[in-house]
Amino acid sequence: MLRSLLRPLLLPHWWQDALLLLPRLVCGYLLAADFGASKFGLPWSPPDNNLGLFEVAYWFPQDVAAYGGVFALFPAFFAWMGAFSEAVGGLLLAAGLLTRVSAGLIICTMLVAIFCQQLPQGTWNALPAAGFLWAALPALLLGSGRFGLDYLLTQPRRHEPA
Repeated sequence: MLRSLLRPLLLPHWWQDALLLLPRLVCGYLLAADFGASKFGLPWSPPDNNLGLFEVAYWFPQDVAAYGGVFALFPAFFAWMGAFSEAVGGLLLAAGLLTRVSAGLIICTMLVAIFCQQLPQGTWNALPAAGFLWAALPALLLGSGRFGLDYLLTQPRRHEPA
């Protein structure tokens, strides 16, 4: 089961997988290094944010609670999940490890960001989150392709002759 979730679909030519690597790398890097790291404690988070490892910025649960509904009932949980999916999910997406899982988390987070946070402020504000969503979509469907750790981990083991 886990192996089939990890095993990427390979496109007919290596250069096609390489083309899909570019948005995955850019999306993953930006989410992990900038967007996620500003609200989730990682070793590279800005020191001014005073975040411990895996700690969510103090202001983020308040923002999440303002979305209303289930988000207002469990703002700390949803803030942690959103920040985690951006920071750690972005890192996993860039590495091509657990690609479909991380892409799924990123897509869910971006849907919330689009419809609950950015779209009420105007369509232009929703474009960055929509871009991350569209960049993660091929990774959700295809996995990492040839250029990711998932591909290396799911290759059949070759037995050396005795």
